[in-house]
Amino acid sequence: MPARDLIIFPDARLSTVAAEVATWDDALRALAEDLLDTLRGVGALGLTAPHIGVPARLAVIRLQPDLPHTIYVNPEVVEASPERAPQREGSVSMPGIIEPVERAVRIRVRYRDLDGAPHEEEAEGFAAACLQHEIDQLDGIFWTERLTRLRRERAMKRYAKLRRTGG
Repeated sequence: MPARDLIIFPDARLSTVAAEVATWDDALRALAEDLLDTLRGVGALGLTAPHIGVPARLAVIRLQPDLPHTIYVNPEVVEASPERAPQREGSVSMPGIIEPVERAVRIRVRYRDLDGAPHEEEAEGFAAACLQHEIDQLDGIFWTERLTRLRRERAMKRYAKLRRTGG
């Protein structure tokens, strides 16, 4: 399947809550394949269907190019540790901007696979931050909303300058 074009910030579709997937069929598998091809094409660690303009609760994560990917349908954080730590984050929808974001250190996630089978997994550290980042996106929360006001303002100014100068 082909890689799709990315939705670029500040497109309003990035702040829209994605709809739950209710049908497990060939269309869902095709969307997941497009999402994976797009992830590979842009070199991302994680990508959601809203990143390619589809408002569905579907995400794919591949923490390193040599590791297998996981597809998450209707993922949700069901448990999060009170301990928090910063992780450097950015988005392919806002290229050139990376900032530290405070996230729960450990989480438990519930999701379904492409056949509709339920799963739960635990993640910690970087993997937990990636899952939280993508689930936030599915909830219509762009990663910059997790920054302090000052960091967000600075990031927005840098991003505006990058867009003006084409950098």
